[in-house]
Amino acid sequence: MNLKQTIRSINDWPIKGVIFRDLTTLMQDPEAFRESCDILYERYKKRGIDKIVGIDARGFVFGAVLAYKMGIGFVPVRKKGKLPCKTIQETYDLEYGSDTLEIHKDAIKQGEKVVIVDDLIATGGTVGATVRLVEKLGAHLIECAFIVELPELNGRAKIPGVKVFAITEFEGE
Repeated sequence: MNLKQTIRSINDWPIKGVIFRDLTTLMQDPEAFRESCDILYERYKKRGIDKIVGIDARGFVFGAVLAYKMGIGFVPVRKKGKLPCKTIQETYDLEYGSDTLEIHKDAIKQGEKVVIVDDLIATGGTVGATVRLVEKLGAHLIECAFIVELPELNGRAKIPGVKVFAITEFEGE
């Protein structure tokens, strides 16, 4: 199956000149959703991973399935003010300002092996902030995994030295 074909592209959203890659169509397709989750599982099942960290919000979808399939814990990274216990925060820049992500202080133990999962890497701001949160908690970051990468936006530059895996990419399309 060509997973890329199951992803809807929306021109000029959320602003003119942007092509939005909508993964809800991939998630609605049972074969595509299963295949994307199975690819992640096959990649990480023998790596001794302790936790999957999912980024708000679509990273929760893929990350939770992966954690379930692997029989390990899932850790949500959320937008500021959404987690109920003691958290640490990381602020990052957006094209139009800044935003803040949080993780529970007790979500990851020192030295645990983690994989960060999100649906898409574009400019890298969100995943960069998540990497910094995971590192502050003393985790051993194995890799960041995405369903889609937009290479022309150079998101990898925001996470130097971190391994990145993407199932598919849209470059200049």
